[in-house]
Amino acid sequence: MLKAFFWSRKWALWAYGGGTGLLVALYAQVYMSVLLNDWYGRYYDILQKPTEHGIAAFWNNLWEWVFIVIPYILVATGVSYFTRLYTLQWREAITFNYIPRWRNVHEEIEGASQRIQEDTFRFARIVESLGLQVVRAIMTLFAFLPVLWKLSNKVNVVFLNDIPGALVWVAIATSFGGMVISWLVGVKLPGLEYNNQKVEAAFRKELVLGEDDKINHSSIETLTELFTGIRFNYRRLYLHYGYFDLWVWFYDQAVSLLPEILAAPALFAGKVTLGVIMQVGNAFAKVHNSFALFVHNWTTVTELRSIWKRLHEFEANLEKYKVSG
Repeated sequence: MLKAFFWSRKWALWAYGGGTGLLVALYAQVYMSVLLNDWYGRYYDILQKPTEHGIAAFWNNLWEWVFIVIPYILVATGVSYFTRLYTLQWREAITFNYIPRWRNVHEEIEGASQRIQEDTFRFARIVESLGLQVVRAIMTLFAFLPVLWKLSNKVNVVFLNDIPGALVWVAIATSFGGMVISWLVGVKLPGLEYNNQKVEAAFRKELVLGEDDKINHSSIETLTELFTGIRFNYRRLYLHYGYFDLWVWFYDQAVSLLPEILAAPALFAGKVTLGVIMQVGNAFAKVHNSFALFVHNWTTVTELRSIWKRLHEFEANLEKYKVSG
């Protein structure tokens, strides 16, 4: 999966040149996010004390927002488009790495067609989504950790007054704590997802065979039996996703107001302005969401782990059954 794209001279320009271009564009996005965070501080300070600033300051501040947001939208759109092209090239590299190796195998490999067509497609799609989020999250951390650290000194977080960068440590603790609990709650999900792919492959194969030969394949009895396995596996999977979703909803709601709660004493004591509170909330959310990326994408991570397992198993079989010479 990785070697077919990143260890190939044919795809080197896309793999490394395209990847570098994406990193630069993502950095530009994150940089503009920091500019927006600073803008929010000034904006809400104007709204808090309108008579001191006047309507002219309000309109000037909105123009600043326009000059930040328009480039941000254009860069974000370009990143989304180019990322889709990038992952399509990755899928093509994997597909045409598998096909000649598969044609050189004389043993039947379970679900070969599904793995070459569907699993490579799903792998590329998830890498497009999750990979982009991971890179953006890392850059966001580097950009917003210093911002949140400085804001921590302004708000003097209750119970943590003597700890420099208190809001940073709170964001890290809640994010990693949530990730550990999520792993424990969702520990059975990858295995169940993998089992689902196996029964889905068997059902699909029978339908494909039935397209050419309905006499010997795709009988009602056979398809009913195969779908019974699908139904049983999905019900088990949905049950486990049910209590995992319960945990994630609780976690998100509990964390959503945490920065404002921590900074509220400083606001009501008149030590900070509303603009600072909004900056704290936005910066805390950026840092926390970056750390908690895998919590919010656990179902996607589970699907990717299942696909990785299936493709890794497929590659092992290609090596095992290949015809020498």
